[in-house]
Amino acid sequence: MTLVVKVGGAAGNALDPVLDDLAGRNDYVLVHGGSERVDALGAALGRPSSYYTSPSGVVSRRSDPAHLEVVVLALAGAVQTELVAGLDRRGVRAIGLSGVDARLLLARRKEGAREVVEGRVLRLADDRSGTIERVDAELLRALLRLGLVPVVGPPAITSDGTIVNVDADRVAASVAQSLGAEALILLTNVPGLLRDRADPTSVIPTVARDAVDAVLPFAEGRMRKKVLAAQAALKGGVGRVVIGPSGGTAPVERALAGGGTVFA
Repeated sequence: MTLVVKVGGAAGNALDPVLDDLAGRNDYVLVHGGSERVDALGAALGRPSSYYTSPSGVVSRRSDPAHLEVVVLALAGAVQTELVAGLDRRGVRAIGLSGVDARLLLARRKEGAREVVEGRVLRLADDRSGTIERVDAELLRALLRLGLVPVVGPPAITSDGTIVNVDADRVAASVAQSLGAEALILLTNVPGLLRDRADPTSVIPTVARDAVDAVLPFAEGRMRKKVLAAQAALKGGVGRVVIGPSGGTAPVERALAGGGTVFA
């Protein structure tokens, strides 16, 4: 089985249980985010993060050139290196790759991005975000054949060599699709997709692959990106997607057993 696991980087995520659970496997690619580290580093450098809401209700990070430098330092630097070191401590040979390395994630720069400000739709100025168009799946397969676990994260690169920020959940979905993965596990800081954001017991346990649009109203804030990533992965041929918690014992195995919200 080929497995793609994405671990979130927002506050409240737990990394050690994920790495502990993955240490006994050799059939996966690990994808990471790192929003908390990006926010902390940006604040320390005097480049605080800011977010915007698109007309479709998706909350995204502003990726102007100054803040993109923070993203590169935090994600392709600190977060990725720490994950590789964490796997190494568990006896796993891993290699960190940003989407820029060997053009692993080839993207198209977004044009005409829009944000909603006080009810008005405005053009987003100087945006350096992108949409993934191709994943070098053969590179990932070659690394796996060598016994190396790929640890993958933003940013990506365009055909003209421009670095662009890309959403980590979409990275995970694109990697899973390119590999023909049997499962994509999106681990986060909540138990799954909730009917009531304030009630952690209100997890929606299953969503049929043709019924994702029906649960989008429950996907608020950043969760909306995860649900849309799940939908994209299913449309791309991934067998199933699970959104579940990164904490607790054996979060990967728990997700594979149906813990969280299963899209299939």
